Formats: sequence, C-alpha cells, structure tokens
Amino acid sequence: MTAIATPDTAKKAVILVSGGLDSATVLAMAKAEGYACYTLAFNYGQRTLAELVASEQLSQQMGAVEHKVISLDLSSIGGSALTDTAIDVPECGGEGIPVTYVPARNTVFLSIALGWAEVLGAQDIFIGVNAVDYSGYPDCRPEYIAAFETLANLATKAGVEGNKLTIRTPLMNLSKSEITAKGLELGVDYALTVSCYQSNDQGEACGHCDSCHLRREGFERLGVTDPTRYMS
Repeated sequence: MTAIATPDTAKKAVILVSGGLDSATVLAMAKAEGYACYTLAFNYGQRTLAELVASEQLSQQMGAVEHKVISLDLSSIGGSALTDTAIDVPECGGEGIPVTYVPARNTVFLSIALGWAEVLGAQDIFIGVNAVDYSGYPDCRPEYIAAFETLANLATKAGVEGNKLTIRTPLMNLSKSEITAKGLELGVDYALTVSCYQSNDQGEACGHCDSCHLRREGFERLGVTDPTRYMS
C-alpha cells in the first residue's frame, strides 16, 4: 500500500489490523479521534491468509497513512489450532483456554508495533482486545495490557525520555453487539472483514468456529443484516 502524505503535526498511532471485525472497528475509532493511522498486520503462519487481504483493503478504504505486513513464522513453534493444521479448530469454546490461543502472539505483535511506533514518533498503539465476548485468551486481559504498557515505557528510548507510550484498547469492555454497533455508526464496511478462524482463500467463513458464532450473535442482537459470506 502506498503511503499517504500527512501533516507532520498530526498525532500518529499504530493500529494492529488483523482484517477482522474488531480491529476494523478499532481503526475506525482511531481515525474518528483524529489520528494519522499507521496500520500493521502479520503473516505469522496462520491458517487463513484472506484476513491479510482484508486488512489491506480496510486500511486503504479508511485512509491509513501506511500499511505494513510483517512476516514471521509462529507455525514453526506450533501449539495452536490457528498455526498447526494437525490441531482441529473447535466448533465451541469449551472449558479453559481454547486451542485457538496462539502462544505469545499479542506480546510478539505489540513488541513489533512498539518498535514501529518509536520510529514514527507515535505515542499510541491501538489493539482490538476484548474482555467481554472473547475466547479466554490470557493476552486479552486488562492486566496484561497494563503490564505491557509498563514494559513499553521501561524498554524504549521514547519512554525513558518522557514520551509516554500508551496501549489503547477501546473495545476492552464492549460486547460484540456494542462493538458492531459502534463500527456501523462510524461507517465500517463489515463485508470486507474476515473473522473466521478457518476461512477459505476467498474469505468465506466456515460458520461453525467460535469466532463465527460470536460474530453472528453480535449482528443478531442488533437486528441488522450480517454481511458475512459463508462457504456453500
């Protein structure tokens, strides 16, 4: 994606954009707050690459200044149904932390976002983690975000020099329907988003995984049409 010129005086933010419903909403919220948005996605060995296409389309449509895709291979360590095809994607959450949890994923992603934020002179990093309608991932909790923010300000030149870095989590306490309603209010085109853990190359959802269930329920509770495309 070609970088868009932005005034040097504009406040900058790095936005983690996976291509899903939540991160698209976060991007729209950051844009509405007046940030010059620099979007970041990861090709980390996940099952579906359709979400990367979605992240670029969403970034372009919503006027991101620049969009980067970082390649790293978390499938080489495995341990998750999202990065190891030998582990089946479950169709319901079940008890405990589900096998769709990717070990250390948000820590890795936020660390790279932190590095780019330092280079850009951005003091805000946005991530769409949620502690209400989520799958029990430990790196989506408020305690984790607070701990990472402390680390960010201890471990960086920016933090040491008094330019406080903030990890922004505007979806933390919202239900899926509240997130969806906010995005619709801000004009997010959810037809572009891919939330399914195992969508095909065309971005069509399976309709059965935990992420599909949560997404569908959000639209149903609002009483609005779900634009998700499903596999036939």
